[in-house]
Formats: sequence, C-alpha cells, structure tokens
Amino acid sequence: MEKLQSQSKNLLVKRILCYIVLILLAFISLFPFYTMIINATRSHEQIQRGFSALPGLSLIKNFVNLTVGKGKEYPIISGMINSVIIGALTAICTTYFSSMTSYGIYMYNFKGKSFCFKFILAVMMVPTQVSTLGFLKLLNKMHLMNNYIPLIVPAIAAPIVFFYMYQSMEATLPYSIVEAARVDGCHEFRTFNQIVIPMMKPAIAVQAIFSFVTSWNNYFVPNLVINDKKLWTVPIVIANARNADYMNWDQGINYMLMTVAILPLIIVYLFLSRYIISGATAGGVKE
Repeated sequence: MEKLQSQSKNLLVKRILCYIVLILLAFISLFPFYTMIINATRSHEQIQRGFSALPGLSLIKNFVNLTVGKGKEYPIISGMINSVIIGALTAICTTYFSSMTSYGIYMYNFKGKSFCFKFILAVMMVPTQVSTLGFLKLLNKMHLMNNYIPLIVPAIAAPIVFFYMYQSMEATLPYSIVEAARVDGCHEFRTFNQIVIPMMKPAIAVQAIFSFVTSWNNYFVPNLVINDKKLWTVPIVIANARNADYMNWDQGINYMLMTVAILPLIIVYLFLSRYIISGATAGGVKE
C-alpha cells in the first residue's frame, strides 16, 4: 500500500513538472507575439519608453498611417494579396504534384524505382542558393523576370513534401484499396483523385500549411526576381520598411506592419490545425 502511494506521489510530481515545463515553453513561444501586438497599439514615443504589458490607444492611428500614409511607400495591402495568391497556388501545386509523385513511386514497381527515390532525396540536400545564378539566367532568357511564374512553378518539385507524403502513404494507404479500384475498372487518375487524396487529407493539409508558410516567408527568391513595387510580397515590404530612413522610422507603424503580415498565417493555421494532430497520429491503419 505504501509503495502504491509513493508511486502515485511520484507520478503526480512528474505530471506537475511536465505542466510547468509546458507552460514555460508556451509562454516563451507566445511572448514575442504578445509584445508585437501590444506595440502595434502604441505610438512611436510610447515604444521608445520601454516595454509595457498594457495596450495603447494608437491601434487605429498606426493602421491608418500604414495603409494610407505609408501605403505608397510600403504597399502592405497589395503585398498581402500578392503573397496570398503566390502562397495558395504554391501550396496547391506542391501538395498535389508531390502527392502524385509519391503515389507513383510508392504504388508502382518499375526498373529504376530505387534510383528515382534516392535521387529525389539527394536533390533535397541541395540548397536553393547553389542554383540561383543559373536560375536567374534561365528566367532572363525566358523573359520571366517580374513575374509570379518563377515563384509558383518551381515549387512543384518539392522533395521534402514528396518524402513526407511517401512516408504517410506507407503508413495509411493499403495496396488492397488501390487494387480493388483497379479491379472495378477505375483508371489511375480517378483512383488518385477520388480515393487516394481523400485518404491522405490530414497529411496533405499539414504539408499545405507548411508550404503556404514557407512561400509566405520566402524573401530570397522574390527579392531577386521581382523589382516592380506593385508585385512586392510581404517579406519584401517588411525588408524595405526596416531599411527606411531612421529619421522617418515609426516603430508603431513597423509593429503594425508585422502584426498585419502574420494574420493570414494565423487564419490558415486555425482552419487547418485540426489536421495537424490527425496527420501526426496517422498510421494506425496498415495492410
């Protein structure tokens, strides 16, 4: 009896310690966002005085100054629209074609299957910066500078998404389901679109979130490809705001700029977050 009581006490202590650690980690993760939102409601003079846990009264003023006063200099509204278009198309193309590639390599047995799998994983190790010079020369020859196509089409080849989808198919997609569809006379594209994709919804949603966030935060390639201010994305707008003249630099506007910039990411996460847990716990059904 005493042993059971001591074990229950030890378990209680461990559980309390776990909760304390989780609360600390949550606080450390959320505190920068809280500070950013609070500073978005304060004026430049108030921010210079130091940290404040209470919001200010300059939220509307900062938003108006950002969208109207500084709207031409820092086109955040058009930048958000551009980033949403690029991010949405990138997420769709990346997840769909990567899922199709992983389905082809996972489901079919053909000569060179192992080589194709290993080659795609090898491409995953190559940094984007290595091929930048050749990529820009190709865009100049094809007259695709100042265009969204170089930001969307290359995203189709996403080795990381392919690898994740391949692992998910190994865990959740039985061969028997696809073979049954083939026996019933269902052609391959219909099998993929109407059977495989619905079964892979959690994994696809997770990769769609990551692809959208990666595209939204991408600064390196858009900064090289896009020169027209009307086509700027959010990271380019924020970078130019940071490089503004120090005498005309308003910290309230900059914090408002960053707050507005992360709103679409929060919305996307709230709509698709339930799939993250189901995608992480997928794998209970195996052949």
